[in-house]
Amino acid sequence: MLGGTMASKVVFSLLATLAITIPCLEAGIAEFDEFLRAQSEKAHEIALQSYVPTPEFVTNDLNYHVHLSMQNVTRRGLKEGNNAIGKPCESSNPIDNCWRCNKDWAKDRYRLAKCGKGFGRRAVGGLGGPIYVVTDNSDEDMINPKPGTLRYAVTQKGPLWITFERSMIISLQQELMISSDKTIDGRGANVQIRDGGGLTMQFVNNVIIHGIRVKDIVPKEGGLIRDSYNHIGQRTRSDGDAISVFGASNIWIDHVSLSNSADGLIDVIQGSTAITISNCHMTRHNDVMLFGAADSYTGDKIMQITVAFNHFGQGLIQRMPRCRMGFFHVLNNDYTHWMMYAIGGSAGPTILSQGNRFIAPNNDAAKEITHRDYATPEEWKNWQWQSDMDLLMNGATFNSSGSPIAMKHKKGFIMKPRDGTHVSRLTRHSGALNCFVGLPC
Repeated sequence: MLGGTMASKVVFSLLATLAITIPCLEAGIAEFDEFLRAQSEKAHEIALQSYVPTPEFVTNDLNYHVHLSMQNVTRRGLKEGNNAIGKPCESSNPIDNCWRCNKDWAKDRYRLAKCGKGFGRRAVGGLGGPIYVVTDNSDEDMINPKPGTLRYAVTQKGPLWITFERSMIISLQQELMISSDKTIDGRGANVQIRDGGGLTMQFVNNVIIHGIRVKDIVPKEGGLIRDSYNHIGQRTRSDGDAISVFGASNIWIDHVSLSNSADGLIDVIQGSTAITISNCHMTRHNDVMLFGAADSYTGDKIMQITVAFNHFGQGLIQRMPRCRMGFFHVLNNDYTHWMMYAIGGSAGPTILSQGNRFIAPNNDAAKEITHRDYATPEEWKNWQWQSDMDLLMNGATFNSSGSPIAMKHKKGFIMKPRDGTHVSRLTRHSGALNCFVGLPC
């Protein structure tokens, strides 16, 4: 283990190198824009501040809370009714245990902001701001959005906690540009973003997306689109990602159901970091999650992402996730379906897979969980890809490589994560929840 002085010098050298690499202004931007150049530089500074020099401390903090949550299956919550048919509250992972068994969740929506774990744990979204209720599912004006619409809400100034008056289907006419310090909270309604543009977080900080359904997203032609209260930008054609994170930090995507989009379900690229993707349910898609878009973009060395308690379900083919350069903690997910491979990467990412359940397809050619691109075995043998306490079923194999990832524990955080046999319980309520006001979720 490096001494404090030596480690500090190594980290400073890395950050100094990365600090001069400002994310490029492609990503749908149609022309040079001084406002977005400034936003890019500001976002990059926040990304560097959000980077954790010793990521193992974060992974082990999450491991500790997973273990703790399985020991204390919220007896208080089990005594309370969960829903309209009187089932007990079944919450068993540390994120859900923080809020789900509280029948008054609708009166204390902000509590969710205290429940994040992993690399995106600092995302508090609209905490401290007012609640804004979406009452109108239309999306007609990209430049001056109509008050009451989701597009109007996500482009307002300052922190905002966005909820929905009722269940609704929103078909976005163009990609939705979400500004900093926002929470999109779909609890208590069936909110579907579908048959239109997807959600984009570009050069922003501190966003929570929770409890919505995103499906059948298609490319859009672009044009003038408002991306904040004080800026309208010219956008090129969007790719059709369900959720796109570009040069953004402190992002938490939780309890979202995603399926069938033209490009990726969740793409995180261009120096984004401090991100948690948790409790999501993904189905019917090819390229599920892309973390880092190009082997040549070294700014992604600061990328740190937690993927925890998700269910990778029916109709998925590959990229769960597909990683480049950064550090990726893949913890207690349920992989019940894939057609090609589950976890892939290139350009030497560090991948720590812990306590996942991998059920391989019946195809003998697709039993291997891992897939490495653009490198010979002589090169990738040094990439740190580690499997710890994973449950491998139906002939699944995990091809480990590189030196062991050091397990650095803070005092008191010495418990191991739960092994893969507990995954069905930890992920039982993945995806958007059916929450009713006055009852635990």
